[in-house]
Amino acid sequence: MESRNYILRSLSPAEEALLRPHLTPVPLPHKMTFFRADEPITQAWFIEQGCASLITVLPDGGAVEVGTIGNEGLVGTSVLLESDRMPQQCDMEVPGNGWRISAQALTAALRQGDTLRAKLLRFAQAHFNQVAQSVACNRLHGIEERCARWLLMTRDRTGDDFPLTHEYLAIMLGVRRAGVTVTLNDLQNAGMIRHTRGHITITDPVGLEEVACDCYRIVRDEFRRLLPQGDAYPSAPP
Repeated sequence: MESRNYILRSLSPAEEALLRPHLTPVPLPHKMTFFRADEPITQAWFIEQGCASLITVLPDGGAVEVGTIGNEGLVGTSVLLESDRMPQQCDMEVPGNGWRISAQALTAALRQGDTLRAKLLRFAQAHFNQVAQSVACNRLHGIEERCARWLLMTRDRTGDDFPLTHEYLAIMLGVRRAGVTVTLNDLQNAGMIRHTRGHITITDPVGLEEVACDCYRIVRDEFRRLLPQGDAYPSAPP
């Protein structure tokens, strides 16, 4: 199957036959909500372009990103585990497009295809590892390290240029907007990024990786270990 999504492009003809009749191409606009916390998840999405955020929203209204999903996998991992909801919300952070499939159709395909289920469960483990690493990162590392990590993870999924507001990045990092502005200015003055209103360009990814905490490399290497075929991560265009 011709696709930029790692899971879809790695399908065998038999696996593709299980999924293709049920896939619908869809646009994925910025801030689109895939699902909200503790609400039934009736669909899953394979992302072709763009990047989604898994967000924990607290009762007092505070929010922080705990995971990122791009064209290395799918949105809706709870469906793989035969659960119909999650305690997090998932929104599209960088717009793009992808494929939608009903939870019912995906569950049926997984029960018919052992290798398909194995591929998706390996992605689920890689994504769980990313979420666990993000928890430690948010607790132990400073805003500059975490910001550099987040920018690199987004670059890996979208390329060097992507739309991003200071307000949205503040939510992703769980910090105040003023802190994000100072950090982005510092990274720009160091020649690693350019940022304008609502847009980021990565100009020195090597330098940015030197600033980022080890969490970036740990997550990247785990994706490569668990999803080695076709080098699923990083998966952004050159």
